[in-house]
Amino acid sequence: MTRIIAGRFGGRRIAVPDDGTRPTSDRVREAVFNMLDARIDLDGAAVADLYAGSGALGIEALSRGAASAVFVDSRRKATAVIATNLKACGVSSGTRVLTQEVGTYLSGAGAPFDVIFMDPPYDLGTDAVQDEVRAVADRFLAEDGLLILERSTRSARVEWPGSVDVVADKSYGDTRVEIVRR
Repeated sequence: MTRIIAGRFGGRRIAVPDDGTRPTSDRVREAVFNMLDARIDLDGAAVADLYAGSGALGIEALSRGAASAVFVDSRRKATAVIATNLKACGVSSGTRVLTQEVGTYLSGAGAPFDVIFMDPPYDLGTDAVQDEVRAVADRFLAEDGLLILERSTRSARVEWPGSVDVVADKSYGDTRVEIVRR
């Protein structure tokens, strides 16, 4: 179990898939949202949570005022848990939960999101992440939107496309968080 930190769902516990999912720790999630608070107003924001796992990042954004969220994960167990977590928080509209590969989702028509969370499995190769980062930055991120990438500190760094600027780069133990703005 993990918990929502702040906002209208603050303090609520949400389930985590029991399939080896590595949820973003409360400490890292709190740090990410503190960095976001200084850079963007989440009220009314459109959010995407890619490699969503439990959906904690997207649900945290909804809790803090985001108007809509799309959750994408390839594992049925994960998307079932996300749907359960949304229901437990009383969220009945403004969300979509998609069971598909992130790469497949990104090959479709782009929709502008104000905030995009990418938390790929730590063992996903940098080349695959690099391709997805390009697609997100070029086709899915709204003007002045923020992309938050969470990876292992042991993973090779991605090369950010020229269409974005790095606004934060922090490490928390084993986890590196990079935030870029379009």
